Amino acid sequence: MRPIELGPNQFRRFYRGGPAIARFRGLPAGADDTPEDWIASTTHAYGEENGPSRLPDGTPLADAMAADPEAFFEPEHLARFGPQPEVLIKLLDAGERLPVHYHPDAGFARAHLGSEHGKTEAWIVLEADPGAAVWLGFARAVSEDELARWVEEQDADAMLAALNRVPVSAGDEIFVPAGTPHAIGGGILLLELQEPSDLSLLLEGDRFLGLPRHGALTVVNRAAFRPQRGLPPESERYFRADRVSGGETLDAAFSVLVVVEGEGAIGDLPVHRGSTVLVPYAAGRGELMGEIRAIRCRPPVSDTNAS
Repeated sequence: MRPIELGPNQFRRFYRGGPAIARFRGLPAGADDTPEDWIASTTHAYGEENGPSRLPDGTPLADAMAADPEAFFEPEHLARFGPQPEVLIKLLDAGERLPVHYHPDAGFARAHLGSEHGKTEAWIVLEADPGAAVWLGFARAVSEDELARWVEEQDADAMLAALNRVPVSAGDEIFVPAGTPHAIGGGILLLELQEPSDLSLLLEGDRFLGLPRHGALTVVNRAAFRPQRGLPPESERYFRADRVSGGETLDAAFSVLVVVEGEGAIGDLPVHRGSTVLVPYAAGRGELMGEIRAIRCRPPVSDTNAS
């Protein structure tokens, strides 16, 4: 089995964006309400049929993986996770500021939302307008009553003012633990890695996936939070991302390569900025050739004793 180049997998979401993904991929501009491109996905958008990827011949990726799991995944991965990627990878074009929201952890998701996964995530900034920023975690401890009042009154200004504003530029990496309130500012194109779920709870918008507000707010981290750049070792419990470039040889493993600069090849597959390539385990060791830089996205570590 050889590396497989995947085309866009975009669909409508509740916020604006999409043209930056087309520019990144070198494609004509599309709709302005398709701000996410789900790459090598077997995950459904919450309450929708959208989300799962298809191979170039139209075969649903999940079906192909189930039919030949040993070709896609290394034995250790299959032993722990089964024939699932166990990670959701996206291109996200914030055509406007996203509302203040947060995601549940796995324990809350299992207990209240019927999901085995929460949604810890990470952002790798690919492009950012001058002055672009994200908001991440409360800068000070916030009381339960204070948070409830902001949501009740839909005081978005108070929410944003209480969060850490973090300026970003291309190349930045930011880890976002489940439960951390956050918002992504407009004018940012990022690569997002996350647990394979689509569970978002909106403080700004007062939308909690059908859960009572009081119960949903218990999962919010109201403590003072200090954002850090870079992916900490603990992130490998959820996903892995490595920067690779032309001249390197990759070990045999399931991965998804997102080419962020230049052009060249992965084995005999030509690639360029914006290419997204699924690399099955059975493809074996692969050489990156040419003047390319890419991000190699992988599932969480299979070793249950790892950090």
